[in-house]
Amino acid sequence: MSAKVLVVDDTAMNVKMLADILTFKGYQVVTASGGNEGLARIESEKPDLVLLDVMMPDLDGYSVCRAIRANPETAILPVVMVTALDPGEERVKGLEAGADDFLSKPVNQSELIARVRSLLRIKEFHDQMQVQARELAHWNRTLEQRVAEGVREIEQMGRLKRFLSPQIADLIISGTLDSSADDLLKSHRREITVVFLDLRGFTAFTETADPEEVMGVLHEYHAEMGRLILEHNGTIQHFAGDGIMICFNDPMPIEAPAKEAVRMAIRMQSDFTVLAKTWKKRGYDLHMGIGIAQGYATMGTIGFEGRRDYSAIGSVCNLASRLCGDATAGQILVSQKVFGFIEELVAAEPVGELSLKGFHKPVPAFNVTGLK
Repeated sequence: MSAKVLVVDDTAMNVKMLADILTFKGYQVVTASGGNEGLARIESEKPDLVLLDVMMPDLDGYSVCRAIRANPETAILPVVMVTALDPGEERVKGLEAGADDFLSKPVNQSELIARVRSLLRIKEFHDQMQVQARELAHWNRTLEQRVAEGVREIEQMGRLKRFLSPQIADLIISGTLDSSADDLLKSHRREITVVFLDLRGFTAFTETADPEEVMGVLHEYHAEMGRLILEHNGTIQHFAGDGIMICFNDPMPIEAPAKEAVRMAIRMQSDFTVLAKTWKKRGYDLHMGIGIAQGYATMGTIGFEGRRDYSAIGSVCNLASRLCGDATAGQILVSQKVFGFIEELVAAEPVGELSLKGFHKPVPAFNVTGLK
């Protein structure tokens, strides 16, 4: 669409001459016969350029120009003032009023078209800059929104990881699960290494300690053990008071899960001695036992639509729990199968065959005392 030019002049002959020249050159032309009408036309017609006579009876061109510049919506509207008065003197007044260019009467047709084209090119460039500025502002708002959404997702992941193992939380919250990762959350069979640990003397402690003291001890205990679990890529199955169940080799595979589990357990018993000494000074007599077993289990999510857990079901879990229950203070009891994987790695001693609840036959077990 061609540019629109507003011609403001109280002399009908001048208006017709300017309008005819501009129309012939392909411009749209609207007219006004005075200053006040010109301002009204600017608001209603939204012209791209104004040809403005200086001398008009109701409102002179200088006042009209100042009004145009005072309005934020028309502050950059090109204005060419047309005058029959002394061009030098009028130019200074026009510049002070905010005019962009000047034409002297009688108007030279070629000069008129040249001035109009020049100012319209400048306006077109400015309009393009305005469009780009709006687009940039939109992109900035979109970017800010995306950043805010990203921050919310990170915060959600952080909160979710407080309740789930990071490996499970990452799979659930990523939103980009591929088929293999999705399968990990469905029911499946896998050989895993299971570690159970709990505190010796905890029941007696809870009977005499205040609830705040109990929660404080659990917080310190869980924080220290949790740090080691994450460092060794274990997956926390659940907390049950002072009891913690950890799985290795699911949902993310580990090359030697039994060895990784035992390395973690040895570090746990070593670091626990520091906690135990601190608690001893407060009058708390607490120790830790650990049981480790390896075997196949059914893995996957259990629960209902409003609440789900990722769990392992199988005799291997029961065996690790029973070994933990039989472990005395500071012991790490492992099953025969686990010992077969770690024999060259650790120093261990047989503790004989244990009669464990839920197992019809005695179970051979070994006490791991440290790394070789």
